[in-house]
Amino acid sequence: MNPDLDHLSAEFRLIALKPSTERISWIQQDRWISYTRAEQALKSIGELLVCPLRTRMPCLLITGAPGMGKTHIIESFGRAHPAEFDEKQGTTRRPVASMQMPPEPIEKEFYEELLRSMGAVLPASSSVATPRARTRTFARQFGLRLIIIDEIHAMLAGTFRQQRIFLNSLRFLANDLHLPLVCAGTHEAHQALLTDQQLAERFAAFELPKWEDDTAFVQLLNTFAALMPLRRPSDLGSPKIRQRVLALTEGITVRICRVLEAAAIAAIANGIEEITLEALNEELVARSLVSISDRQ
Repeated sequence: MNPDLDHLSAEFRLIALKPSTERISWIQQDRWISYTRAEQALKSIGELLVCPLRTRMPCLLITGAPGMGKTHIIESFGRAHPAEFDEKQGTTRRPVASMQMPPEPIEKEFYEELLRSMGAVLPASSSVATPRARTRTFARQFGLRLIIIDEIHAMLAGTFRQQRIFLNSLRFLANDLHLPLVCAGTHEAHQALLTDQQLAERFAAFELPKWEDDTAFVQLLNTFAALMPLRRPSDLGSPKIRQRVLALTEGITVRICRVLEAAAIAAIANGIEEITLEALNEELVARSLVSISDRQ
């Protein structure tokens, strides 16, 4: 007889019927988990994508502690807006270019990373003028509507002069191409952008705060309970489990995900088939969290 799987969302019930090894493999895969603040961020980015052409296009800065899900949000938006080939015109349309900030704010490397994100072939010239010019050309050719830059706080690794040149490059792109910019990084990125008053005035701030014991956190845990392919219901929304998870993870999204995934895998392996308060312990954290700081 099949177990009662009403505690799971319909699309995950068949997964719960698979063998243990397949279920564990499924849990270990990356997946998008929706929650209110992330959906709000996606909505804000989407509004920039369809923003009418203006002399000074609005921009967005998404900030949060490491592990709060900034990159997952950006990647989710990129997947929802891929490049498309126009067979009638024989051209590729790429509405969104999403890149990661180079390790240092070197202008040439920045433009080269942006060109790669557009799928363009890099020029052989060592002059910064060439990739800058090609970036402008390809952006117009592909119909680019939005530029996303992750790990923007990496600009702080450069000298003051490098930082000023990089900020000037951002302003140049926004002005020349009339494109909105979305930048994501730690809280230090906010201070970095404030050093350029003209840029700072364009950027709206969107923060991903650490989780607290509130309604939004209950919704997040209930979402996990409804998708983890366990054959018994897990009462993740109970006060004691909520408080235990927050204590173990300090409210960091990636830690919460890792702890709950590890607990679900352990529940399958030991045959309990549910995440219990007892399973959420320090030993589980030591095995599941990947940050070096978590093991000090």
